[in-house]
Amino acid sequence: MTPVTELISVRHTDLYVDGGWRPASDGQRIEVTDPATAEVIATVASASVEDALLAVEAAEKAFRPWSARPPRERAEMLRKTFELMMRDRDKLAELMVRENGKTLAEARGEVAYAAEFFRWFSEEAVRNIGSVSIAPSGANRILVEHQPIGVSVLVTPWNFPAAMATRKIGPALAAGCTVVLKPASETPLSALAVADLLEQAGVPKGVVNVIPSKRSSEVVKAMLKDSRVRKLSFTGSTEVGRILLAQAAENVISCSMELGGNAPFIVLADADLDAALEGAIVAKMRNTGQSCIAANRFYVEAPVAEKFSGMLARAMGEMPVGSGLDPNVKVGPVINDPARQKMLGLVQEAAGHGARLLTGGKTPNRPGYFVPPTVLSEVPPDEHILNEEIFGPIAPVVTFLDANEAIAFANRTDRGLASYVYTRDLAKGLAVAEAIESGMVGLNRGFISDPAAPFGGVKQSGVGREGSHEGLLEFLETKYIATNW
Repeated sequence: MTPVTELISVRHTDLYVDGGWRPASDGQRIEVTDPATAEVIATVASASVEDALLAVEAAEKAFRPWSARPPRERAEMLRKTFELMMRDRDKLAELMVRENGKTLAEARGEVAYAAEFFRWFSEEAVRNIGSVSIAPSGANRILVEHQPIGVSVLVTPWNFPAAMATRKIGPALAAGCTVVLKPASETPLSALAVADLLEQAGVPKGVVNVIPSKRSSEVVKAMLKDSRVRKLSFTGSTEVGRILLAQAAENVISCSMELGGNAPFIVLADADLDAALEGAIVAKMRNTGQSCIAANRFYVEAPVAEKFSGMLARAMGEMPVGSGLDPNVKVGPVINDPARQKMLGLVQEAAGHGARLLTGGKTPNRPGYFVPPTVLSEVPPDEHILNEEIFGPIAPVVTFLDANEAIAFANRTDRGLASYVYTRDLAKGLAVAEAIESGMVGLNRGFISDPAAPFGGVKQSGVGREGSHEGLLEFLETKYIATNW
């Protein structure tokens, strides 16, 4: 096997704490596996509780000097990091393909998307704007300002290893906070590469600390028990989010939680089916379906259900599957074998309950963790697969009779992150979009992510928003000063 350092230009595989690269205190390391081959491509230091608390200490020490810097100085460092990411776009993309499995085109797209959070929040850093007003009684002035919340723990998932890191680091640094990032143990290399670029951009030591760890639960729990930590920003499953919210409650730590989704994709009978198909492929198959906002359930109105299901099956069935390093491949592997087995089990269960398997559904005979693009039609509306976040290239299609039934189906979940609606009738589309219980809606669009837009969900899909100006406010505390002059 070619050494990873030669293959994908890995500069650092140790912890990044207080501006230095160091091994874990107990010497433990994490094996990083290529999902396309199931081969180990690198080992990375695995932080202990001791390492995590040292990172918190470094962040706490750096907080006052960093927050006191002029906003323009912080902004320029973020802007410089954006430029460095774009300079190294191809190297970062190849790194991401190897540790994550996504296609090279998608990896390049993620690097650009991830870098954009640094550019966006470099612009937001200088827009921490307060207000002054006169109290209704006339007795005093009401002076309101926003101050950085403090040391922030950031916990990110494996599916977008660069973008989920920058979407949190960007606003935190723009606000004047210091951070400890705990990336997913499956994909730590991208996060360490981002830390390297931040260092190159001049971010002072201790402001950003990155501690991969295979002992995630104990490491994060220890940090949340530390009184110096004032913010938790987590992206991951609802199940883990509930646990972290409970732990954070002990010290009343401010939480931003981007949790699991179960996105409905609604196609009304008057929709442009070609446009709906194009949007469905984007919403379903981006990152091989491993996205919290991926279309998870397809609801198609009865007059066009059979036609659209066939179109979707043909389009997905024709997508080339393989290693993301092959430029012709459109569908890479899923992250690991347990994920693959869960997905295929859901397909078999639905088929056993009467759903029609139009394409896919069987494990290909090849190394790596591959699931073929799969479409099921005539899925019963109460089928188990519709209640699970599939997180893979599987599209179950349910037929509905009218828009009210579609809305009822869409809201039959405790999640509410994203949803999608296709119709030629704008008024009807807006009415459906408003009635669906989700934080984001793509109306005649299959791609909705944008650093300038507020990203987040309702119900058990999360608390707070990332991106936009709201993402900056998540790392700020509001202070009111009563005064006269």
